[in-house]
Amino acid sequence: MPNRKNIYFYYKQEAELEKELEPLFALAKRNGFTIVDHPEDASIIISVGGDGAFLQAVRKTGFRQDCLYSGITRSNETGLYCDFNMDTFDEMLYSMENEEMEVRKFPVINVMVNNETLSYCLNEVSIRSTIIKTIAMDVLIDEQYFETFRGDGLIVATPTGSTGYNKSTNGAVIDPKIPCFQVSELASLNNNRYRTLGSSFVLHHDRKLTLEIIQDGNDHPIIGLDNEAFPIKNIKTINVTLSEKVIKTVKLKNNSYWDRVKRTFL
Repeated sequence: MPNRKNIYFYYKQEAELEKELEPLFALAKRNGFTIVDHPEDASIIISVGGDGAFLQAVRKTGFRQDCLYSGITRSNETGLYCDFNMDTFDEMLYSMENEEMEVRKFPVINVMVNNETLSYCLNEVSIRSTIIKTIAMDVLIDEQYFETFRGDGLIVATPTGSTGYNKSTNGAVIDPKIPCFQVSELASLNNNRYRTLGSSFVLHHDRKLTLEIIQDGNDHPIIGLDNEAFPIKNIKTINVTLSEKVIKTVKLKNNSYWDRVKRTFL
């Protein structure tokens, strides 16, 4: 287990940003923290940027279970995953030193493609057509047929991912304390031939969602894992379940998830 005061900063290697971060590095060192060059040596991983940077930090460091993640925004950025900004970094260190913080746990989903490739998502997995043609999928819940979807694609979101891409498709915003995941449609066709539920639906944590791609010429969809796109050829099945993994983040006691939702959207 790495020293509990080892910090790894995840950020774009830009000269201007590194200059902005120098005072933060110095402040961390003055408070007894050690800045490490490799994430595997860290007990605290801090992303610099908005939610996109936080998602990348979690993904690129392997969804670690033995460390805390935290996000710092710059002056022109906001983020639902980020409790701190560049101007309040000292508050973050003080909270860690004096244990005036809480640890928030965010659920993660497992995504398996063709029963082989396993990935994790903190926000969502999306399956979309890459050509000017709708994509068709059979939707199964716990191996039981539910519906046949035809449209632009589907989004399967975690509770924290419910405020992003999922929300833009009229999906519900879900409390991250509820262990579940949500399925939302992208421009579904509903007519005499094709019929879907037509709304988002939420699955309990022990459910298994299976998407079987109907091989009708659109079998090379784009799979988006959080904020990365992966073109995988000849996709036949996608299985989604809630993982036993959780991402532990630093949370100020007076700054709940719903406080940040309110500041962001209301």
